[in-house]
Amino acid sequence: MENAATGLTFRDATDADVDVLVALVESAYRGEASRVGWTTEADILDGQRTDPDGVLEVIKAPDSRLLTVERDGRVVACCQLEHRGAHAYFGMFAVSPALQGAGLGKVVITEAERRVREDWGVTEMHMTVISVRDDLIAWYERRGYRRTGRTTPFPYGDERFGIPLRTGLRFELLVKPLV
Repeated sequence: MENAATGLTFRDATDADVDVLVALVESAYRGEASRVGWTTEADILDGQRTDPDGVLEVIKAPDSRLLTVERDGRVVACCQLEHRGAHAYFGMFAVSPALQGAGLGKVVITEAERRVREDWGVTEMHMTVISVRDDLIAWYERRGYRRTGRTTPFPYGDERFGIPLRTGLRFELLVKPLV
């Protein structure tokens, strides 16, 4: 579906998108290239953020979709949406580093919230963010998400999620009512 006001096209990812989506997510969070944008995790995590198997798993999961956002035929953003009963989970959110800070992320998250409300009838959106990511958490708080204080440990030793460059990393649950 194209949004004429933004020139963006929103669609569910397919198997053919896997490599492009892995590259997008990696560019937004890891390595030197990610430092162009403000969402980089390069100072806290090394290694990969995701891989083709992880992206394909999200695409194929029955209660999940990987919303893919294009501008002029080029993938510029994505996010995972997973139906979990009365709420939806929002994850794997990535915006091309060169386009960060220009409002694209706000448009994508607003569309994601609209879709889960309309398609699944959920009343809340949940996400987890690494608790030391203060700028990112503040950005989500400005969009109506609230910290819950509920945390889970970072999966140290599982390099599918990256190689931590510091100790004490945790994921914190953020929640937003969608009513």
